Amino acid sequence: MAPRVPKAELPVELSENLVKQLGEVPEPIEVVWHSPKVATSNLEFSAKLGEWDAADAGLKSFAHMAVAAQVGCSWCLDVGYFQAQHQDLDLTKASQVPRWRESEVFTPLERDVLEYAEAMTNTPPTVTDELYAGLLGQLGPAAMVELTAYIAFVNMATRNNAANGVTSQGFSAACEIPLATRPEPSGAAPAA
Repeated sequence: MAPRVPKAELPVELSENLVKQLGEVPEPIEVVWHSPKVATSNLEFSAKLGEWDAADAGLKSFAHMAVAAQVGCSWCLDVGYFQAQHQDLDLTKASQVPRWRESEVFTPLERDVLEYAEAMTNTPPTVTDELYAGLLGQLGPAAMVELTAYIAFVNMATRNNAANGVTSQGFSAACEIPLATRPEPSGAAPAA
């Protein structure tokens, strides 16, 4: 599937920097560059997210992939898995995020984070007091606030990509383990 809006031409320096970082220019940036103010704000905020360190980076990566699987953002799953490899995360776990409920590779804390990411992604959100309190007790206030803001941001990013028609770009092809697909509810279209 091609993006629903044609890719915009990026400034040469930005394009070259992205190629140095990722090997190619991410399509979501090319699509959103039609509004440089939106694209620049998104890039700046994404960079700030990378500086946050109260919550474990692996938990945040798994949460991002859970949101992507639920929303149906194949690009986010693709690049999330690629990033997991470069963050030295457990690739078996990363590959199983879309089917985490059926998989036996996750710790209880990881399962709680994945459930929380999905609960925040539901429309309307289905976060319960018990789920929140359980994670708060395990993570502490600073990490809980950070994880919540992170999941909220990735909800915006995944929904933006899905609505703009941005799909997998092949980043995960360089990884050793293929991504699992999200189980389909009966009668539903594939989610990722």
